[in-house]
Amino acid sequence: MTKYLLLLFLLVPMVTMAQDRLEKLVDERQALHQEWKSSEKEKSGIFGNRTKKDMIKTNEWMERIILKDNLIMDELEMLKNIETTEIKYEKDDYKYIAQKQEQDIGKLKRALDIKDEEIAEVMASKRTYEWTTLILFLIALTTGYLFYRTKKQV
Repeated sequence: MTKYLLLLFLLVPMVTMAQDRLEKLVDERQALHQEWKSSEKEKSGIFGNRTKKDMIKTNEWMERIILKDNLIMDELEMLKNIETTEIKYEKDDYKYIAQKQEQDIGKLKRALDIKDEEIAEVMASKRTYEWTTLILFLIALTTGYLFYRTKKQV
């Protein structure tokens, strides 16, 4: 379990660093998108038309944006893998805890069964004592009655 906690403590900083890097990449992409928009508006040709040079410049910005998007996708994939790993280890932790509790429950059930058997033995010995007492009482009562009857006849 400590192995999982150690790994979790190592993964948490990686997640925050990856999220910071992702935010930086998204900001860079937004800046590239703004540059692309401004290059789309450029028209350096005759009568305000776009030239081949303008189109090439716009395409270069688009290529940069695509490269940045690929970096963002890679970063998102890494974040997904980190989170999947964290979830797996958390699941393993809960599984370990559940197994430990099941073992404890089994121990408690066995201890309860032992106590129930002890109580049953005590109750059985108590019943034996009660029956013995009842029989002795009846014998004493019968003996007393017979003794009384013999004394009365004499």
